[in-house]
Amino acid sequence: MTQPGQTVFVVDDDQAARESLRWLLESVGHAVQCHASAQEFLASYDGSRPGCLVLDVRMPGMSGLELQSHLLERDWCLPVIIVTGHGDVPMAVRAMKAGAVDFLQKPYNDQTLLDRIQQALDLCQQRRLNHDELIRIQANYRQLTPREREVATLVVAGKSNKVIAAELGLSPKTIEVHRANVMFKMQTHSLSQLVQMWIRLEMAPTGGLPGSSGPGIAA
Repeated sequence: MTQPGQTVFVVDDDQAARESLRWLLESVGHAVQCHASAQEFLASYDGSRPGCLVLDVRMPGMSGLELQSHLLERDWCLPVIIVTGHGDVPMAVRAMKAGAVDFLQKPYNDQTLLDRIQQALDLCQQRRLNHDELIRIQANYRQLTPREREVATLVVAGKSNKVIAAELGLSPKTIEVHRANVMFKMQTHSLSQLVQMWIRLEMAPTGGLPGSSGPGIAA
């Protein structure tokens, strides 16, 4: 069953297929929203609603692959399950390489589809938790002064307080104070956790290699 607020979005130009899938999903407690085309889905979805997308590959107008590209361009983390006819398997493989979480051939087993949808919904929830955690880390990072970011970058690189002090022309005691401030503002007591946070900041879409101002996040 979907978590509160989650929706299974179905995009398929075959009305009978859409209604059959709606009945199946609602029978096990999922919230469902069906669309007859990719354009119709894009016109109604703004990226904020959690859930997953069950997407046909071949449709008039915008194809399933093109819709998937739009999701990627807009950085929407909606997990995609591709459903396809036997002749569309190469296209489905392309969709998988582009980030779809799974694909099923028509006709598919109902329980298999339900299992895949539940996995996709669980993935969506985890992605949103990860996103919220990254937002918290970025907010904490922005509280660091330029000097604290500089010290933190060197700490994460594995350098001792003494070495950092020599590189920056400061006393080891001053480095200790900056380091303590970094740990406090980043809300961690563990160096390993700070390293993990720095890696996440570097890998974020707005990220970059830490320099004097740290990972590529606006101050």
